[in-house]
Amino acid sequence: MNATMPHTQIPEVLISEVGPRDGLQSVKATMPTADKKRWITALYDAGLREIEVCSFVPAKLLPQMADAAEVVKHALTLPGLTVMALAPNLRGAQAALAAGVHKLTLPVSASAAHSLANVRKTREEMVDEVRNIVALRNEIAPGVKIEAGISTAFGCTLQGDVPEDEVIWLAAQCIAAGADESGLSDTTGYANPAQVRRLFRRLRAEIGSRAGAAHMHNTRGLGLANCLAAYEEGVRTFDASLGGLGGCPYAPGASGNVVTEDLVFMFEAMGIRTGVNIEKLIAARAPLQAGLPGEPLYGMTPEAGLPKGFFQGTVND
Repeated sequence: MNATMPHTQIPEVLISEVGPRDGLQSVKATMPTADKKRWITALYDAGLREIEVCSFVPAKLLPQMADAAEVVKHALTLPGLTVMALAPNLRGAQAALAAGVHKLTLPVSASAAHSLANVRKTREEMVDEVRNIVALRNEIAPGVKIEAGISTAFGCTLQGDVPEDEVIWLAAQCIAAGADESGLSDTTGYANPAQVRRLFRRLRAEIGSRAGAAHMHNTRGLGLANCLAAYEEGVRTFDASLGGLGGCPYAPGASGNVVTEDLVFMFEAMGIRTGVNIEKLIAARAPLQAGLPGEPLYGMTPEAGLPKGFFQGTVND
C-alpha cells in the first residue's frame, strides 16, 4: 500500500463478517456461547465494524443458534459495531428485533427450487414475507435496516441455471416491498467474474444505490476474483468469513465463504482501505479454533504471512 497516498484519495470498502452466522450454521459441532463472544470481540478488535452474529431460527432446527439473543446482547456492547442477524421469516424477525439488532438480513432465493428447500416458501411468498417484516420493523424498530439477500443468484445445485432476468426481477420486488437494499449471493459457488460484472451492473441499473453486498463463496476457487469483479462494478460492501468457515447444505463439496483474511489482504495490497488490521484479524482465528477444535480453516494469507515490507495504512484501533 502506498503510504504517501492522500487520505481523501484512498477508496474504502466495508467488509461484513458473516462467520458467526453463515460459518457456524454449516458446522456440526456447537460452538459454546462464551467462545462465540470471545470470537466476535476478537473480530471487532481487528477493526471489523459489521458482523452477522447469528440467525433467529428454531433451536430444534439449528441448535447452533439457540443462544442467538445472548450473542446479540454481547455484540451490542461493542461501540460502533453494526450488529446484524439473519431472519428467514416474520417470527424470526420478531425475535431479532426484540433482541435489538441493528440490521436484518432476509434470505430470498432466486431459484424456485432452492426457495422451497431452504425456507419452504415460493419466491412470491418470500416477497410477501419481506413486506410483512418491513411493516413490523416500521412499527417497532424504524431505525433497523433490512437487506434482502438474493441467494442462488448465480446458479443453483437443485435446478441449475437461474435466469438473470428473474434475479433482477426478484431484487426489484424486494425493494418495492420495502427492503432498504438488496445484494447478490453466490450461494452454491457457481459464479464467474464475467457473470458477476454483468449481474451487478444490471442490479445497479435497476435499483441504483439500493444495490447491496456481494456475498461470494469460494467453492471453485473464484471467490476473490468475483469480489474484485463486483468492486469494479461499484460494489463497496463484501461479505466474508474468517477462515472461510461455512457453506451451504445444498452445495455439496463447498469449501465455504470467501476468506476474510485473504479478501482484506487483496484490497489493502491494492491500496483500498478496509479499516481492518490484518495481523489482528489473523489472531482472531485463535478463539475460533478454541471454540471449534479440529474444524478445518482456510486461507492463503494466514498460511503464507504478509510480504516483507508490506505496509498497511491507517486502520481502526
